[in-house]
Amino acid sequence: MESGKAFIGTSGWKYPHWDNTFYPADVKKQNQLKHFAKNFCTVELNNSFYRQPKIENYAAWKAAVPPDFVFAVKAHRYFTHLKKLNVESRELVNFLDRCATLGENLGPILFQLPPKWKLNTGRFEAFLSALPKGYRYTFEFREPSWYCDEVYELLRRYNCAFCIYHLGGHQSPIVATADFVYIRLHGPTEKYQGDYNDEHLLAWATQCAKWLSEKKDLYVYFDNDQLAYAAFNAIAFKKMLGDE
Repeated sequence: MESGKAFIGTSGWKYPHWDNTFYPADVKKQNQLKHFAKNFCTVELNNSFYRQPKIENYAAWKAAVPPDFVFAVKAHRYFTHLKKLNVESRELVNFLDRCATLGENLGPILFQLPPKWKLNTGRFEAFLSALPKGYRYTFEFREPSWYCDEVYELLRRYNCAFCIYHLGGHQSPIVATADFVYIRLHGPTEKYQGDYNDEHLLAWATQCAKWLSEKKDLYVYFDNDQLAYAAFNAIAFKKMLGDE
C-alpha cells in the first residue's frame, strides 16, 4: 500500500563541533553540504531566521545537493518576533520568492512564534489567509496558550502543520493538522544538547510509521547539535523507520 514519504534530517549542517565527528577530517568545509546530502535527504535551514539568505546562497545550496533533496526553511524572525504576524502580503511574497530559488528542492516553511506571545487567533487567521498558495507551512508555538482546538481547526482549514516539538524537557501536543507532519527534536533534556536513546527514538518511530501509513508525508529534524548527536540520532532514526 502506498504510504507517505519520510524526510529525516537535522536543523542545520554547518557546525564547527561536527568537524572530525560527523564530518571526516578530509571533508573540506565547502564540501560539507555535499557530504551531508550523501547521508540525508533533507535539512532545515536555520540561519534564515536571523538573516535572510541571498539568492546566490540559495542557488549555491541547490547546486550542491541531488535533485530530490529537500530544504525546509525557517522564516525570518521579522515575521514572527518583530511583527508578530502583522505583516503585509508583499513582504511574504518577497520572502517566498527568494526561497523559491530552490525550486523543486524547497520543502516546508517553518514559522516559530515567540515564547512570550500569547494566543491571538484573529492575528493568526489573518496571517494564514494572507499566505501565498503553493507552499507547505508549519507553525511552532512556544507559548502554551496556542495549544487549543481553535488553533488546530484553523491549521486544518488552511492545511498547515502544527509543529510537534520536544525542547528542554517540554513536549508539545502531538497533533496532526495537515497532509504532512513536521517534528523538531531539540534535545532530550537541555536545549540543543544530549543524545536521544533508542527507547525515545523507537517511540517516535512507532508514531511516525502510523502517520506514514495514513499517507502523510513526514519531516523530522534533530536539533541537538552538541557533539553531532543530531546527525547520529537522525541516522539511527532512519534505520528504525526502515529508511536506509
